[in-house]
Amino acid sequence: MVRWRAGVVAGVRRRWAGAVELDVEVDGGGSMRALAYPALVGEPEAGDRVLLNAGALLMGLGTGGYALVVALPDRLPPDPPQALDSRDAGHLVKARYTPLQPILLGVDEEASPHREVLAAADDLAGLPVVTADLHSALPAILAGVRADAPGARVAYLLTDGGALPAWFSRTLAGLRDVLVGTISVGQAFGGDLEASTLHSGLLAARHVLDADIAVVAQGPGNLGTGTRWGFSGVAVGEAVNAVATLGGRPVGSLRISAADPRPRHRGVSHHSLTAYGRVALARAELVVPTELDPTLAAEVDAALRPLAERHTLVRVETTGLDAALRGSPVPLSTMGRGLDADHAYFLAAAAAGRHAARLAAQPPPAPAER
Repeated sequence: MVRWRAGVVAGVRRRWAGAVELDVEVDGGGSMRALAYPALVGEPEAGDRVLLNAGALLMGLGTGGYALVVALPDRLPPDPPQALDSRDAGHLVKARYTPLQPILLGVDEEASPHREVLAAADDLAGLPVVTADLHSALPAILAGVRADAPGARVAYLLTDGGALPAWFSRTLAGLRDVLVGTISVGQAFGGDLEASTLHSGLLAARHVLDADIAVVAQGPGNLGTGTRWGFSGVAVGEAVNAVATLGGRPVGSLRISAADPRPRHRGVSHHSLTAYGRVALARAELVVPTELDPTLAAEVDAALRPLAERHTLVRVETTGLDAALRGSPVPLSTMGRGLDADHAYFLAAAAAGRHAARLAAQPPPAPAER
């Protein structure tokens, strides 16, 4: 449950799109690094009293390295400028029935300027959609896309398996000039567009953002229990089903590693094997980079052999992808490991991006009857 703390803002450390990092002197002694989302709680300043949820920080959770500002109790922000006593500014509620639930304008609801387009939309027209387990794959996928198609319009769909606020991600803040837009779906919020479901978000990527390629991945903070089914990445398989249902082309980014110390994530992670092998009911194109270390390549091939009937395994050469990854506008890091420490992981994601770029350059397939 919640571990509450209160204190006073000692100073502002840094800020990025939608978030501000603080030093807080906690009542009773000690200090904490805290994170505030000004759109939810207002703009904190030195000297402000803050109410904190400190549980994740106190437990030392991997991506939960902050106490989170719940309120500035002595200086509440003003009401939003839009009237919230009607649906004219939207009525999409996310993080529902939590104390900080925001009310947002859904991309396809009645008050949206995109309502008419999305009310009639029912097909992705062959849009290549890369599905990935971890948020850290996003910049690597983009590097692979831009290696072959630097002008491609790429949309990102933030699912709700990890961080719900898009503002939490410094990676996403650094990619704002690279992406054509971010769509937060499900309980996630804070994107350029808000969608209630992955299906409506995918349609918005195609018909509102006019994307050539879409990427679907959860926010930072992957949840896992170390069991076969107890991890948020099972949603990758469900994303494959959604893409196929809407007439898109699912491209599976595999979680491959020779560096992860946990046996269940070495070679092809059990997350990928379960999501694509058990959850995904539609066929996807699973991308395997060709230039892997021979020992790792043999492990990957053996792990993927049972998936070969369910999916199409696509071998993608990686010439030029290392340079593309090193040119990423944001740092590459997964589970605390950078590009050189876990090269195969990032290479696999970049290869998926390269394959999606090649699919985007092809004429769309004829719509299937559904």
